[in-house]
Amino acid sequence: MLNKLKIGTKFNLILMLVFLVSIFVSGAVLSRVLEQKAQNEVTSQAQILIKTMNSVRNYTQNHVNPLLASRLETEPVFIPETVPAFSATEVFETLRRNEEYQNFLYKEATLNPTNLRDKADSFETQLVQRFRNEPRTKELSGFRTLPEGQVFYIARPLAITEQKCLRCHSTPDQAPKSQLTTYGTKNGFGWRLNEIIAAQIISVPSEDVFENAHQSWLLIMGLLITIFAVVILLINFLIKKTVIQRIRKIEKIAQKVSTGDMSADFEEKSRDEIGGLAAAFNRMKSSLKIAMDMLNQQSN
Repeated sequence: MLNKLKIGTKFNLILMLVFLVSIFVSGAVLSRVLEQKAQNEVTSQAQILIKTMNSVRNYTQNHVNPLLASRLETEPVFIPETVPAFSATEVFETLRRNEEYQNFLYKEATLNPTNLRDKADSFETQLVQRFRNEPRTKELSGFRTLPEGQVFYIARPLAITEQKCLRCHSTPDQAPKSQLTTYGTKNGFGWRLNEIIAAQIISVPSEDVFENAHQSWLLIMGLLITIFAVVILLINFLIKKTVIQRIRKIEKIAQKVSTGDMSADFEEKSRDEIGGLAAAFNRMKSSLKIAMDMLNQQSN
């Protein structure tokens, strides 16, 4: 079937194939690059926030808690600001009041929390169990769907690393009275030293970031398709102008010569391959004319 096609049609088919393959490969590579860039962006946001929350935890543990710990026995109500998890959560909730952070989430998901707002759901429980089963795993990340939309999360294990932390979480009789008054004796006890009791989780909304990446992909692909189309049209025009039309001209003259019109001349000023072909045809025409003249003389 291809043998029946004209050269111009064959060139157009080849150019179209190159165009489609180039667009497909470029689109796939570009999509992967933009998705990776988007994921790096949300990962960077999550890491900055989790480092910030760890700074709040450390400050509370090393500076606020020592100042207020003595008052836990005398105050009628527990002072939650002495707890690093409470301070970090409250600071993050204050951050969420800003519109650009309202869909960001922070939670110290605990299997047996003192404050039930920190209770781990089924997904978070799996994270904590995995940290317990895989002690060498220091971070988990991925995507999950929440009522707020799809989010990218980073989770890190939280363990009891200091003996003083067990004052509030070993047994009820060791806990401050104000804690028992506020939270009761059923939750947040039985913890052990070096035990992983929670997962520190930062969740960053990812839908907007990936939507922006998709919009960028569409814009760049539209630009690439336009550029490819212009290049192909330009190549097609040049091929017709410098190759196809000249070959057709030689073909028409060859048709005249084949019918005995020796006045027709293969005019080609160019010295490229087509010019060489025209010169060869002129020599062939001259030889043919000489041969025909000799035959005419012999016949006479």
